[in-house]
Amino acid sequence: MLMHSNFEAGGGKSILQLLDEVRAEVAVADPARVPPFSAQLLSHLCRWLCAGYYSYKWAEVLSADAYSLFEESGVLNPDIGARFRSEILAMGGSRDAMQSFAAFRGREPSMDALLRHNGLLETS
Repeated sequence: MLMHSNFEAGGGKSILQLLDEVRAEVAVADPARVPPFSAQLLSHLCRWLCAGYYSYKWAEVLSADAYSLFEESGVLNPDIGARFRSEILAMGGSRDAMQSFAAFRGREPSMDALLRHNGLLETS
């Protein structure tokens, strides 16, 4: 977290120095200093965690957009509930998720509902 929040490239410290400071503060044992570790860590973070974070955010977009149809039509609207059941839940993995979403929502996904739910877009 320090690397992303408090690190300046070309500043007074290298990433390895920052890593050593954190280790000195929190490590139970002093591991052997292996320079490639920071490169491996950075590679892991960028490849796997960034991709995982993106997939979570995309799931939030789909969830908020799907729920916004309930907001527009009444949260307990039985017709919308039945459409959600038939177009999303009943389909499961038998068709592409984007096709199921579009069949339910009647259009491609939009980020507007997520932005609105997070206070980043004014409600109309």
